[in-house]
Amino acid sequence: MSGNVFFRMEKINKFYPMGEEQAHILKDVDLEIREGEYLSVLGPSGSGKSTLMNIIGCLDTATTGRYTLQGQEMEDLNEVELAAIRSREIGFIFQNSQLLPRLTAQKNVELPLIYAGVPPKERKRRAREMLVKVGLQDRMGHFPNQLSGGQQQRVAIARALVGNPSILLADEPTGALDQKTGRQVMALFRELNDEGRTIIMITHDMNIAANARRVVHIIDGVLTEGGDGTDA
Repeated sequence: MSGNVFFRMEKINKFYPMGEEQAHILKDVDLEIREGEYLSVLGPSGSGKSTLMNIIGCLDTATTGRYTLQGQEMEDLNEVELAAIRSREIGFIFQNSQLLPRLTAQKNVELPLIYAGVPPKERKRRAREMLVKVGLQDRMGHFPNQLSGGQQQRVAIARALVGNPSILLADEPTGALDQKTGRQVMALFRELNDEGRTIIMITHDMNIAANARRVVHIIDGVLTEGGDGTDA
């Protein structure tokens, strides 16, 4: 069941300069997410979904409007404070796993904990725990080029989870995978949501979006509710 409001966006607009004009990318976006929700933002290329993801993830800020995350006004924060929010609250999962090729699976998962100043013994324990969680207990010492695409993405999911973020923010998480492997990753997302994880997934694929329990659509910067995902 969904709990308290995790974040709320009200009348979010985003403009980018294009020569002498302004491109209006997001248009009066209203969005509310509760703890424990599994939401998919579905839209075609150029719809504004990546810009919306960047604002949700505190990688960018809105031009106008109000964004409240865990009760805190994001527009009031500076770059250092936004970086702290990203580190503490948000686990990012991208289309390409973005693993460091010279580090083992375990070391890749440890990276966020190194940046957070977690002691070596504790970060090793937590990294191993997350790799077991995503079914890679026998691949901890493998390098990315020794892993399949699906295994690499599961390492990336473990890395996103290891800091125990409030939310998982996934940008086209199956875009680089074949259909079978994509279904396995979606099954893992559902398990994580069943455990109470809040998940927001950005995608252009209607079939992938349907794995979420709630779907919203974005077209030309306008966000509309799209109903529940299948099997919810």
